Amino acid sequence: MVLAVACANDDYACELVNKLGLTGFWARTVQFLLDKPLKILIVIIVAAILSRILGRLARRAVETMAGITPVRRASARADQRARTLAAVTGSVVRIVVWTTAGLTIFGVLGISLGPLIAGASIVGVALGFGAQALVRDFLSGFFILVEDQYGVGDSVNVGGAKGTVEEVTLRVTRMRADDGNVWFVPNGEIRKVANATMGWQRALIDILLPLDVDLDRALSAMTEECDAMRHDPAWAAEIVEGPQVLGVDAMSADGLTIRVTARTEPKRQDAFARSLRARIASRLRRDGIALAKPPATAATTTETSGTGADAE
Repeated sequence: MVLAVACANDDYACELVNKLGLTGFWARTVQFLLDKPLKILIVIIVAAILSRILGRLARRAVETMAGITPVRRASARADQRARTLAAVTGSVVRIVVWTTAGLTIFGVLGISLGPLIAGASIVGVALGFGAQALVRDFLSGFFILVEDQYGVGDSVNVGGAKGTVEEVTLRVTRMRADDGNVWFVPNGEIRKVANATMGWQRALIDILLPLDVDLDRALSAMTEECDAMRHDPAWAAEIVEGPQVLGVDAMSADGLTIRVTARTEPKRQDAFARSLRARIASRLRRDGIALAKPPATAATTTETSGTGADAE
């Protein structure tokens, strides 16, 4: 007669052994194979499914955040960074899922997690107080990359530091100033950013003319040069909005300030302004229209002369 083993209500392996009528070594073997290994297998399957589903959701969420505005949707750099960050986010989610699965497997194997969790909690609290700035830097860097606020090669003004961005990481932005100095700005300290290379740039040209100038003739000549510049093949690809003469922008004792403005591709506004300024200056010279002379600087020389008397 085979004696049935007393089983708990939820012990499936024990009940199966009793149904099969196994005893001794085979009973223990079947019970072992159907107890912990089966639970571990279920945990692994669930972790695999969750990591795949949650990883895809995280990637889609990051890609959606990168396409909030038309400017960012149209930026190839933003799309590339969104894909990169989406892959990183998906990896982080998968790491969290598999770490949780590993801890669950330790519990199935009977390994006590109390001391491990207690030690990790103490270390986590200590690191949390010491790494608040670091966490803020990483979070700020994440959103800087996702939103494509600036990138390598952009001319920016970050917290009063002006220069060209050389590297952007999740923690810090490295930029080189015009004087050659290299600035390392933690991303968590960045509150406002002025990007001079996003979308288009405005070129401003101010021409100072004398007060007695023939204004209509000067404006007509400048307008013709602006039209010629607009149709110049050398600049056609650089112009977003053609140059136009706005008129008298200021008037003072030194003369009349005529402002000319145009929109160009990023980083091309200075070269465009120099070229157009040279065109206008040559045209005004050919037409006999003089530019205003800078105010003369009066040099005052104080001569001290004195008479001396010899006392006798």
